[in-house]
Amino acid sequence: MKNSLFPISSLSLLCISNPAIIAQQQQKPNVVLIVVDDMGWKDLGVYGSDFHRTPQIDNFAKDGVRFTNAYSACTVSSPTRAALITGKYPAKLHLTDWIEGHKMPKAKLQIPDWTMYLPLEETTLAEVFKANGYSTAHIGKWHLGEDEKYWPENQGFDINIGGFSKGSPNLNKKAGFNGYFVPYGNPRLKDGPEGEYLDERLANEACSYIQQSQSKPFFLNLWFYNVHTPLQARQEKIDKYKALVDSTKLQKNPTYAAMVEHIDDAVGKVVAQLKSLGLYENTIIILTSDNGGLISNTKQKVTNNSPLRHGKGERYEGGVRVPLIIKSAQQVAPNRTNNTPVMSIDYMPTLIDMAILKVDKKVLKGIDGVDIKPLIVSETGKLKRKSLYWHYPHYHTEGATPYSAVRNGDWKLIHTIETNSYELYNLKTDISENKNLIDNEPAVAARLKKELEAWKKKMHAQMPTVKVGVK
Repeated sequence: MKNSLFPISSLSLLCISNPAIIAQQQQKPNVVLIVVDDMGWKDLGVYGSDFHRTPQIDNFAKDGVRFTNAYSACTVSSPTRAALITGKYPAKLHLTDWIEGHKMPKAKLQIPDWTMYLPLEETTLAEVFKANGYSTAHIGKWHLGEDEKYWPENQGFDINIGGFSKGSPNLNKKAGFNGYFVPYGNPRLKDGPEGEYLDERLANEACSYIQQSQSKPFFLNLWFYNVHTPLQARQEKIDKYKALVDSTKLQKNPTYAAMVEHIDDAVGKVVAQLKSLGLYENTIIILTSDNGGLISNTKQKVTNNSPLRHGKGERYEGGVRVPLIIKSAQQVAPNRTNNTPVMSIDYMPTLIDMAILKVDKKVLKGIDGVDIKPLIVSETGKLKRKSLYWHYPHYHTEGATPYSAVRNGDWKLIHTIETNSYELYNLKTDISENKNLIDNEPAVAARLKKELEAWKKKMHAQMPTVKVGVK
């Protein structure tokens, strides 16, 4: 980062003459950024799950703001994680699929030569916090590069526990690795005692880090491996949900429900640790997911995102709409919902503002996200941004073919590149995206098509190409 630093928040301009604000800056807020892998929009009790039980997260939500129109930057993991930690659209980073992506030799289009790592030249949230005197730690999943030179310890984190190349627990029976249970086969996580469960371990590591770091402000990147496949949980939790299965419910997978409860336990443990040390009030906590919930794998149904259409790996709302709860320091305007569309790219500028960090002007200029602090601290806060965008020039086994999309107000336009076809939905009246209005609203469609193409040009978005000899 450059030496020419300036504060993003206009409040800091008053510090010379306002002792109260000086005192506030001296007590910098801690930050805990929690990402649950593959957690769907309806997987939490507070978001309306009809089967999963998450009392601790539901209770935590009362201290923050629950966003009902929060989006991941992509329908799969790695691009969203890169966007989250840089504030940039995946299309700009050219990191547009999960690493290493699906191989589709029979697909009609040739996918672009995309970036399969987070370049070291990118400025990360961890680097920004570290430059401002924070202790930084990454605990859990990383999935932003095969080579260890791209792993968390080389991206601004003082500590890396559990973050390496793989995007899911290492289930390789032949090699002796057991997924969510030891042995983990994780080069950044030593095996614990027999029977240890991965995300219980990560929660314990987070609590130990908080205990050891309380003397200075810290930024904790807590990215759980749950609830990603393979579906594994403690048997007593699975048995609990087997007894609760109800055929009338939309969600009914007992193992997946048990995994969601494991997350609830883990978040509850971290919140309790912050409270026990007197740090909770002065800690910003973000809880979200990297993409929509997985509907099914080859063996079983996983979750149900209804009323949203489809799930992970698809272009519709079930693939990109995610839960998001943000608790600010000092619990400003808590226990409410906000319906403004927001995205993963917004967390970086928002945390920079909320923690009053000094950041190089060039870095700020490159960020695509916007500061959503006004929505967090005020019931009447608004954003000037009008649209959100997606670009996925890839194929996915869950159904997606190369596509781009834009959401503007209540309207969402989807462009399926392979067939050069469009879909237009009004999400206010049709959250399930059942009625394609592309022929009913030609003016809206034309406007959004133009806007989407202009955005892709601005991002220098990579495009798939027609294979030689394929019509």
